[in-house]
Amino acid sequence: MNLLDTLLRCVATLVVFLVLPLVIGQTEHKVMAHMQGRLGPMYAGGFHGWAQLVADGVKFAQKEDVVPAGADRRVFRIAPAVALLPYLLVLLVIPVGPDGFVGQAVDAGIFFVLAVMGIGVLGSLMAGWASANKFSLLGGLRTAAQLMSYELPMLLAAASVAMAAGTVSLPGIVDAFHWWWIPWQAIGAFVFFTAGLAELQRPPFDMPIADSEIIFGAYTEYTGLRFALFLLSEYAGIVVVAGLTTVLFLGGWHGPFSDSLGWLWTLLKTFALAFVVIWLRVTYPRLREDQLMRFAWTVLIPLALAQLALTGIVKVAIS
Repeated sequence: MNLLDTLLRCVATLVVFLVLPLVIGQTEHKVMAHMQGRLGPMYAGGFHGWAQLVADGVKFAQKEDVVPAGADRRVFRIAPAVALLPYLLVLLVIPVGPDGFVGQAVDAGIFFVLAVMGIGVLGSLMAGWASANKFSLLGGLRTAAQLMSYELPMLLAAASVAMAAGTVSLPGIVDAFHWWWIPWQAIGAFVFFTAGLAELQRPPFDMPIADSEIIFGAYTEYTGLRFALFLLSEYAGIVVVAGLTTVLFLGGWHGPFSDSLGWLWTLLKTFALAFVVIWLRVTYPRLREDQLMRFAWTVLIPLALAQLALTGIVKVAIS
């Protein structure tokens, strides 16, 4: 029975991993189409452009799988999987609902998810180095620098909410949540969510891609389904960052009026944050490299430290 339960949880997580990123991708097409007046994604396939995602999938499947002559072929081919796999592992431990409704409960859940998410940068580094392309290598190096800058505020923000809850278990943090935490941990939520966007290289933090400067960064030489895997990892990352922000700072499956909806509250909050991610892409221009680094070290890290100090003061005061 334990083996069957584990298999069912793994299958359910895999289904979520394959479906939700596609839904987010389709939503991004629609939201950007309406915000920017792009007719194709709004009307492709009839009713509200439902066939746009299908057309994209067919397009990627038909493209030739090209490997540059000077590339390290083995590293070049496995890089998309290395970029995608960490988000699947993180989804395994994000609690969706009460009563153990999660892929696999981990006692040190925060440590696990932050450690695993840091592995994803290896996919970009491998792609940039193995492509035998200077633009790709530059994109990979930018990715590494950006990750090192934004990993610290993300960790500090997560440490703040763990201190508030008195546990590093993700289900434990949700169980300890109170609604007055939202103003108390608002700075930490802002820091965590913003740093998560930077780690995903989403606009306005997309300097490692910067198509107007370095073509498409580490992914310049990728075509067909391998390129599609990198896109899938980006949308899976949106689901993961939105889901973690929901669990850590917005109460997970706790609703504003009733908890009876359970896991539906988690999905609604996750989709709302995913919409914010798409909205930011349409709204803000790309930061320069110096602006991007300055924002991490002079804004986010001081804010995260201030939130950590505030959490400690409040914990001592109420204990």
